[in-house]
This record gives sequence, C-alpha cells and structure tokens, in this order.
Amino acid sequence: MDILSVAGLILSIAAIVIGNALEGGHLESLLQATAFLIVLGGTFGAVMVQTPAAVFRLALQRVAWVFVPPKVDNDQTIQTILTWSNTARREGLLALEALIEEQEDPFVAKGLQLLVDGSEPEAIRRVLEVELETREHQEQQAAKVFEAMGGYAPTVGIIGAVLGLIHVMSNLSEPSKLGQGIAVAFVATIYGVGSANFIFLPIANKLKGLLHAQMRSWEMLIEGFTSIAEGENPRAIETKLRGYFIEPSA
Repeated sequence: MDILSVAGLILSIAAIVIGNALEGGHLESLLQATAFLIVLGGTFGAVMVQTPAAVFRLALQRVAWVFVPPKVDNDQTIQTILTWSNTARREGLLALEALIEEQEDPFVAKGLQLLVDGSEPEAIRRVLEVELETREHQEQQAAKVFEAMGGYAPTVGIIGAVLGLIHVMSNLSEPSKLGQGIAVAFVATIYGVGSANFIFLPIANKLKGLLHAQMRSWEMLIEGFTSIAEGENPRAIETKLRGYFIEPSA
C-alpha cells in the first residue's frame, strides 16, 4: 500500500472540507448529487469518446497502481541476472531453458528464450527494445486517459455551473428554488476543478512515475541479457547494472 497516495488524497479532501467549515459552511452544502452527476458523467463520457476501448480498460485497471504500485526490486533483479550469468558460464546457455517456464513476466521469458536460442547480442537488444517501446506506449496511453480527464473536468464543471444559473434564471419568480440552483452552479465548479487537480492529474503523473521506474528496470534486464550473450564477467555485469540505479546523495 502506498501510504503517501492515500495520505495525499485524504489531505486534499480534508483541506476543502475543513476550509469550508472554517468559513462557516456546512458539509451538506458540498454534497450535490446533481453537480456530481454532471461533472463525473460528462468527464467520463468525453474521455470515452476519444479513447479506444482497450486503452480505457487498461487505464481503469492501472488506478490500483496508485495505491498498490507494482513492486520493482532492483537489487533482486540484479541478483537474478547474475545467477543467470553464472549458470550460463558454468553450464552453457542451454541450461537457462529450464527457467523459462518459471517466469511470470513474458518479457523476461522472451529474453531467456532468445539467450537459449543463441541469438546475437544485438539481435536480442533489438527484439526486446521493440517490445519495450510497445509496453511504454500502452502505459503512456493509459496515463493520458487521466490527463484528458483532468483537462475536461474543469470545463464540464463550468457547464454544470451554467446549467445551475439557467435554473436560477428560470425560477426568479420562485425564490424558494433559487438556493438549490445557485448551490449546483458553484458546487459543480468545485467538483470539476477539484477532481482535476486532486484526483485525475495526480493519478496521471503517478502512473508516469511508476512507468519510468519500470522502464529503467526493463532496460536493465535488456542490458543483462545482452551482457550474458556476450559472455561478460558477472562482476562486470553487476557494475554496469548498478549504474542504472544510483541513489541520490543526501
């Protein structure tokens, strides 16, 4: 569980609720089902129009990553690559064939298969880089779905505000209905701007950050596979791979 994401979401919502209370407002004034329906429905509808179904499904699946990000253990990955390297040097590349079916990640399985097949190092790199580019494109498209939501939501919020004001203007002769219309107008704007800046855009940026970390891990795997194919010394491989993840200085 990513505690920082959970804490950030709670803090952003709490800031609005507490700020509203300090100004003398009531929680009920922020809860408007009509405004919620307009903003959420309009935003999702607009994004669904512009997004292929497969990308939209992937984006919804990736929401879970914000709170439970995929585990990227760089040290473990390096140790695994070194184990493969030592096995290949002692027993030959064919000894890696038994490991292929154990791999959960198809990317890793493909890399091992290329090694077992005796592919040239540059051929291994080209094949894996093509798959890496495809994965990156897919994940970037998923993140852009939430970027689009962050762009549409404030505008849809303004539409909700205009609808509320239209309701107000059409009921000027009935003062009892004016309050509800004005409330929908302003709350819709809050929902639009708030959801964009507290939910949709942060999710997009979070997914991009997670993708970057995964990309570095996959790039390291490619380097590991090509180094094994070239028959490099395991110590030299380790030194090279650790350069991918230099910890920032204090």
